[in-house]
Amino acid sequence: MISRPASGPDSGQIPPLVVITGASSGIGRATAHLLAERGYRLVLLARAAVPLTETARECLAAGASTAETVQLDVNDGKQVDDVFGSIETRLGPVDAVVHSAGVAGYGRFHEIPAEVFEAVIHSNVFGAANVARSVLPAMRERNAGKLVLVGSVIGHIAVPRMTPYVVSKWAVRSLARQLQLENRDRNGVRVCLVEPGSVDTPIYRQAATYLGHHGRPPPPVVSPERVARTIAGVLDRPRKRVGVGPGNLVMKAGFSLTPKVYDALVGPLFSLAGTDPAPVPPTSGNVLEPNEPLNQLYGEQSGVGRAMIGRLGG
Repeated sequence: MISRPASGPDSGQIPPLVVITGASSGIGRATAHLLAERGYRLVLLARAAVPLTETARECLAAGASTAETVQLDVNDGKQVDDVFGSIETRLGPVDAVVHSAGVAGYGRFHEIPAEVFEAVIHSNVFGAANVARSVLPAMRERNAGKLVLVGSVIGHIAVPRMTPYVVSKWAVRSLARQLQLENRDRNGVRVCLVEPGSVDTPIYRQAATYLGHHGRPPPPVVSPERVARTIAGVLDRPRKRVGVGPGNLVMKAGFSLTPKVYDALVGPLFSLAGTDPAPVPPTSGNVLEPNEPLNQLYGEQSGVGRAMIGRLGG
């Protein structure tokens, strides 16, 4: 268990060391804030330097023992290895890693440029693999440590015009399951998968889109803080897989138990509730390069009801 560190200068207890990827926005940023309130030592990783520094300041203000930042692209396996090696050398064993970095792409499969499709897959799947490859050997050697991968309910279902993201999240779920099996011989090493549904984060406006519209989180939408609380709970009491969001079970049940009904409804519902009505030109979003101004805690797309009415009226 990762427990709240004892307070006071004479407690003699070193606060847990947690590394968070994707810490500059959304779920990663919310998780950093929550663990900072526990007084943890944090190392925050992301591609965007300025919002990452802002997150570190917020964490120190919230009570983090330390909050270091490292600008990092999880696509670069050697860089990931070097960063985690440096962390262990300078700061000691990593108690837990929360991997929340990820990107998304919208559009029909044949309309999404190949480089964008491949970059979504690479970031979400190979990025998770790079992090796992870098942290698990040391955790296995000392038989202690937790790796939390942030997946998605989309890793259980199909959604039209989100193929690269859907494929990547199915793969992340498979990767988590494989790592759980392969580390059963180390009872102190735990690999956990947290699977949110719709979350109010900037990923939708940051995503690549070739739809003529941005995506948006369809209702019911949860806050990034709610996902962060689930992640913190998993660090305290590890579980193999935890969903977050009231609509997850309904979506998974519909996909598995009534596939014909699901297939008939998912397209119209996606158009109605899963896309923003405002037109936008084709863009690769933050898939190929970070978009620093949009690296925020929230996505600020709360007007889903208005968007749905606009769609119906159009």
